[in-house]
Amino acid sequence: MRRRWPDQRLYLIVDNFSPHKHPEVRTWCADNQVDLVFLPTYASWLNWIEAEFAAVRYVALNGTDHRSHAEQDTAIGDYIRWRNQRARPKTAFATGSKIRHPDYPFKAA
Repeated sequence: MRRRWPDQRLYLIVDNFSPHKHPEVRTWCADNQVDLVFLPTYASWLNWIEAEFAAVRYVALNGTDHRSHAEQDTAIGDYIRWRNQRARPKTAFATGSKIRHPDYPFKAA
């Protein structure tokens, strides 16, 4: 991301996982023009990756009886490869929102 937007401030949306708040992470972010935007507590449904985790659970884990961790890892890897081959950008999110416009004024905190 930094190579694509070398001189722009980046905003990363993250959950409230404690390592995201570690002083070393905060220092790195400050040194690299990155702002962490925290999702509200107990709002994991706002994080799109949570839907992907649920899909892995339903497709690769539920109703299975893997005989080993290696077999389970293979099932998860197979699903992830299948999903990545069919992945499409999320383009219909907030289509009428002003934040979708390239000239939207971001204000650094």
